[in-house]
Amino acid sequence: MAEELIQVKGSKVEQYENLIPQLKALVEGEQNRIANLANITAALKETFHFFWVGFYLVEGNELVLGPFQGPIACTRIRKGKGVCGTAWEQKQTLVVPDVDAFPGHIACSSISKSEIVVPIFKNGQVVGVLDVDSENYNTFDTNDAHYLNQICQWLSDLV
Repeated sequence: MAEELIQVKGSKVEQYENLIPQLKALVEGEQNRIANLANITAALKETFHFFWVGFYLVEGNELVLGPFQGPIACTRIRKGKGVCGTAWEQKQTLVVPDVDAFPGHIACSSISKSEIVVPIFKNGQVVGVLDVDSENYNTFDTNDAHYLNQICQWLSDLV
């Protein structure tokens, strides 16, 4: 298990390319999903200094708050509600440049200005989502969507 995060200065793409192998090493051999998700949120927050990074896990008709880094958060989100619930319902990544312009946005924090939510699939079903918020508008782009989707694809074996 890797216990030190080696960060590189450079473009967002270079940072993701450096981080992903470290994430895999970080969770290698650890079977506890909460421990793995907690370390992944910490590594993402540490690397990119996002405002909030966390996981919501599907339990019945709701997403329930899982491991996260940042201020306190909404505990339960219904399917189709807010950005997280909509990403779950639509089974697709949502990049929101301005959360206030998103219909039905759930404001867990008024500081959050933009957001990306990536579903985690297992056997074709959404089992959770990775939610990342920024205190700036237009933070997330196709590079974030690409790499966070990549992370969530291999995470499906751990969730």
